[in-house]
Amino acid sequence: MKLGIMQPYFMPYIGYWQLMNLVDQYVVYDDVNFIKGGWINRNRILVNGAPKYFNVPMLGSSSNALINEVRVDHNEAVIRKSLRSIEGAYRKAPYYDIVSPMLEEILWCGEDNIAKYIKHSFDVIGNYLDIRTELIMSSDLKKNNDLRGQDKVLAICRLLGAKEYYNAIGGQELYSYEAFREQGLQLNFVETQAIVYKQFDSEFQPNLSIIDVMMFNSKERIKEYLEAYTLING
Repeated sequence: MKLGIMQPYFMPYIGYWQLMNLVDQYVVYDDVNFIKGGWINRNRILVNGAPKYFNVPMLGSSSNALINEVRVDHNEAVIRKSLRSIEGAYRKAPYYDIVSPMLEEILWCGEDNIAKYIKHSFDVIGNYLDIRTELIMSSDLKKNNDLRGQDKVLAICRLLGAKEYYNAIGGQELYSYEAFREQGLQLNFVETQAIVYKQFDSEFQPNLSIIDVMMFNSKERIKEYLEAYTLING
């Protein structure tokens, strides 16, 4: 069984979805510390040819809190402003009429727990892209939460019966091939290949939110992008 584990990121770039699509089970790592200034509650879209951050407003965000302890601020005015911003940025994009209803469903989700709020967005977009991976909340697993880092990941792998573990390329310094081999596990890293598409008439801006990818590409083309990666293993 192929397993991936990642913190919940809001509307992440295409590489995150490649990892999710590649594995059989994907653990939404929601019972680790919230990282302020990271990707949990924000991402970037294209505004007037340049990347611009957009955010999920939160309540109780702190680096001392677990991700699943942070709450979403369901301020209707802020949600409407976010939708207007996306409309202003993408209303002339070729797939706006298809993507916009999905974004409304995601942003109007009433879930308070930010991890479950993001998991709902995974369900909506994953359904659109035919991603059939089973999503599991880390906090639902009966495991030793005193473990940290690699040891905790290995424990989750054992608990779920994984044979192969996949991680984004940025995690290479966090994990040891030898430690995984000792547990009978194959450690793999997913490196996204160069993906370039037309963004209006602007100079291409890479690694934006999946929102940008969906606005400018057909479902069939995005499914091709999901396979545009290189596997690195030891």
